[in-house]
Amino acid sequence: MKNIILASTSPFRRQLLEKLNLPFDASSPDIDESPLDNETPSQLVARLALAKASKVAQHSHAALIIGSDQVAVFNSEILGKPHNEENAFKQLKAFSGNRVTFLTGLAVIDSYDNKEKIIVEPFHVHFKVLSDSDIRHYIKAEKPFNCAGSFKSEGLGICLFEKLEGADPNTLIGLPLIRLTEIFKEFGLNVLDYQ
Repeated sequence: MKNIILASTSPFRRQLLEKLNLPFDASSPDIDESPLDNETPSQLVARLALAKASKVAQHSHAALIIGSDQVAVFNSEILGKPHNEENAFKQLKAFSGNRVTFLTGLAVIDSYDNKEKIIVEPFHVHFKVLSDSDIRHYIKAEKPFNCAGSFKSEGLGICLFEKLEGADPNTLIGLPLIRLTEIFKEFGLNVLDYQ
């Protein structure tokens, strides 16, 4: 089996990849993640996912390298991290009764034969109508100041949602495993063969 390298230091992506029960290493890609002028959210996550995988691939031979990047989009605007309570409140107040879309870019590079595949997977979060009190209690409990969109879907944030809509719930956390296993298979790695 080829080596698998996750081009990320995210503990959430690491936990997701562990679900596949395959050995892998993780490496920090250390790239500039600034958006380019006139770049759409889809273009941004596709470019950054590939850039992360490419950076790690420069030092990896005969490996499958996984790069991933994610943005949250609301009213055609990319959502940043709130960094403080006031901004988190504003974001969640705006989301009340509305839909936020998460776009996750996934790139896999086979460094043995320089094959690459890039996809962008959408996932939609429909928010309940939230009272100011609900929002303040949530922020106080979870302090989601370093999370795009001001919530942690893997935690108490689930209480904010009316419904989740997408092909793979792992996408919301940052790594679309269903598509990843399909890409692995295209590259000659059937995950179930190695169990």
